[in-house]
Amino acid sequence: MPVSFLTEAQRQRYGCYVGEPTSEQLTRYFHLSDTDRVLVLKRRGQHHRLGFAIQLCSVRFLGTFLANPIEVPSGVIAYLATQLQISNPACLPRYLERSNTHWDHAQEIRQHDGYREFSDQPEHWQFIRWLYSRAWVGAEAPSVLFDVATAQLVERKMLLPGVTVLERLVSTVRERVAQRVWSYLARIPSTQQQSHLEALVVVGNEKTRQTPLDLLRRSPTRWSAPALVDALNRLRQVRALEISHLNLGRIPPSRLKALSRTAFTVRAQAIARMPVERRIATLLSFAHEMEAIAQDDVLDLLGVLIQELLAKSAREGKKERLRTLKDLDAAALQLGEACTLLLTSDETDGTIRDAIFTRIPQAKLAAAIALVEALA
Repeated sequence: MPVSFLTEAQRQRYGCYVGEPTSEQLTRYFHLSDTDRVLVLKRRGQHHRLGFAIQLCSVRFLGTFLANPIEVPSGVIAYLATQLQISNPACLPRYLERSNTHWDHAQEIRQHDGYREFSDQPEHWQFIRWLYSRAWVGAEAPSVLFDVATAQLVERKMLLPGVTVLERLVSTVRERVAQRVWSYLARIPSTQQQSHLEALVVVGNEKTRQTPLDLLRRSPTRWSAPALVDALNRLRQVRALEISHLNLGRIPPSRLKALSRTAFTVRAQAIARMPVERRIATLLSFAHEMEAIAQDDVLDLLGVLIQELLAKSAREGKKERLRTLKDLDAAALQLGEACTLLLTSDETDGTIRDAIFTRIPQAKLAAAIALVEALA
């Protein structure tokens, strides 16, 4: 794992002002409390008071004392000058007339606000423990973890170390966490399961030079019955690794996902060249995540195919319904004619049936009834 991961721009921003602070930042870090004012007003001369206030608030905001304590944004100077009722902030450069003044003030601020050096114990050990826990639980990129660690140092009132010192520490902690994860995961599978996992990166087809890992990583690209069969075969192959019943609960899910992403993106040949523990851990994480992915693919395909079958059935039903409307109308007219005779005829109850059957034969009337019942 490379020690150097910060860009040059990130190095330049470390422990320095980057543009003007926001109004929220000014309110939080640069507002002088009554205790701050008492400490500041002990200085003689407006330039000393303003310079001291700048150092006091800058270390709260940045976590470190600036080599040039007056090299701060103009908005910070104006905000502090207003609080101290200093009408002429242009006097600030006089703060550097005596070289030791700002160093003496920095030492006084450290003692007053309880700032500690990065190497002071037990704070240093506690910070490393926090950093290790953070790296263990999450799978953040090293640059993100570096920024989070910087913010944590500011919150703990630990003066920022050199950028390379913190960068090397973050890299070392992430490496130790990764080694611990690989070692733990590599011990979980049995010897037979390890053999099955190792076989995933062995070329099976000499013509295509594809490994079982390459085939398993290939998701369905079409929505068809053959694609569903292929997806089911893929799920069966993953389950044949017998990984699902293994207990991986001690490893954070984010760690497993990060390892599986490696198996999904890195060439099988590169995985085969990894050290044994890392290779087994990577393939185990892949198999663990792959089973859920393969199962989801099967369910998605099945859902789409069922939806298509239902839509096709509905379309055919509508077509059949439209096709039989003519027959339904004819049968309904015959029944309507029979009912009209029943309602308007002067025949008695004994002769009305004969009158209806004379107009519409009994067999034809029965056929019309059967057709209406079948279609409607």
